[in-house]
Amino acid sequence: MTIHPRTAMVGVLMACATLATMAGVVRSAHDQAQAAPAAKGPYVALGDSYTAGPKIPGRTGTPAGCDRSDHNYPALVASWLGVKDTGFRDVSCSGATLADLTRPQVTDHGTNPPQLSALSPKTRLVTLGIGGNDIGFGSMIRRCVTLGVAYQALGSGKYIPENTPCERHYLNDGSDRVKREIEATGERLAGALTEINRRAPQARVYVVGYPAILPADGNGCGRELPLAPGDMSYLREKEQQLNSELRERAQASGAVYVDTYGPSEGRDACSNAATRWIEPLVPRSPAVAVHPNARGERGMADAVLDALR
Repeated sequence: MTIHPRTAMVGVLMACATLATMAGVVRSAHDQAQAAPAAKGPYVALGDSYTAGPKIPGRTGTPAGCDRSDHNYPALVASWLGVKDTGFRDVSCSGATLADLTRPQVTDHGTNPPQLSALSPKTRLVTLGIGGNDIGFGSMIRRCVTLGVAYQALGSGKYIPENTPCERHYLNDGSDRVKREIEATGERLAGALTEINRRAPQARVYVVGYPAILPADGNGCGRELPLAPGDMSYLREKEQQLNSELRERAQASGAVYVDTYGPSEGRDACSNAATRWIEPLVPRSPAVAVHPNARGERGMADAVLDALR
């Protein structure tokens, strides 16, 4: 069969136009998929002080002792999703451990109900940021700072031969008891995630890791956070081990792990006050010492939203 050249050209042009239209539709659908969140509300936020955002204006919710901020990452995520009123429940509480997910938590100003009581079969989105208090990370930092001050005052090694006085404190016959606590925390987290799935079977669950508290270079923080050089590396290692345990347990349960450590590197407690996510011992922005400031909570919210897309 003979095809006239003009007819062939028209056919080619029509085919190209059709393909272009189809490509535009595919791109549009892809762009919408990238922009749309994977889950909306009802949304329940669970967690400890890194979730609650203590001392970041303004305070919201009850009990007052949980010290939740209305600019913490759950509030920012809920705002971006358009989840309002009863569609959003933030039951995070400063000082919470994994045990407080299933039992009342007594604070200096009121009692927080078991956090998992906020879940229901209607829940569609859950974020969980917890585990640091289970391994006593706050008390570890306080002890390491105390030993770091002594280390520096006594001549940085002249009277204390090792530059890891705090690490030495936590080692017992070559066994690192903090590592054991991290492993035990992982086991408790696995049980908590099973219970979350039971109570909210339709929910997407996101386990939110901890942002970088200390710098990678290990050169110390001076007065901002006085630590012996080796102990700075030790604490960074313990935080990374905790995050790895959280990631492993989240993925094993079918939850999504949200990495906040990577985005926050270089924005630690020893970094410039204008860019840091974590405040040092003496905060310059409204926040609890060695906790996220408002910038840090925004950064953590961005990480959660990236995971949601």
